[in-house]
Amino acid sequence: MFAAFLGCSLKFNHFLQLCYILLFNQSNPIFYMFNRIHHVAIICSDYEKSKDFYVNKLGFTVLGEFYRAERKSYKLDLAVNGTYQIELFSFENPPARPSRPEAQGLRHLAFEVDDIEEEINRLNHQGIVTEPIRVDEFTGKRFTFFADPDGLPLELYEV
Repeated sequence: MFAAFLGCSLKFNHFLQLCYILLFNQSNPIFYMFNRIHHVAIICSDYEKSKDFYVNKLGFTVLGEFYRAERKSYKLDLAVNGTYQIELFSFENPPARPSRPEAQGLRHLAFEVDDIEEEINRLNHQGIVTEPIRVDEFTGKRFTFFADPDGLPLELYEV
């Protein structure tokens, strides 16, 4: 109806998208309903081993730790540099999930770093094995992979 007033055959939603492009100089006129990723949940096989890895080796901050007796399950909330949250869960006898090679589902979790060599040295010093540094063919940025105690692929991506 407003488009008819303008003398063109645009549908109203196309008109809104055009306004968005003009106002915000964005090429993608999608109106987002998501603000950001809130958390990533990881189910581990050995709670104490995984807690030690994420807290003491990777340096994440504990926000809260809860034991749910009825489920025989721990839930550990972790902050990554004060911003993002990882929820680490334990359950009795969780089924194994294939992660390599290129299994369907979540591929890996990537962490942004300023100096990849410094972080690789820090991880290696703690006995965490990292793969050789590779270069992203599209961005030219350097990255590497390592694994958590359950073999979940984790990536360091240098910005």
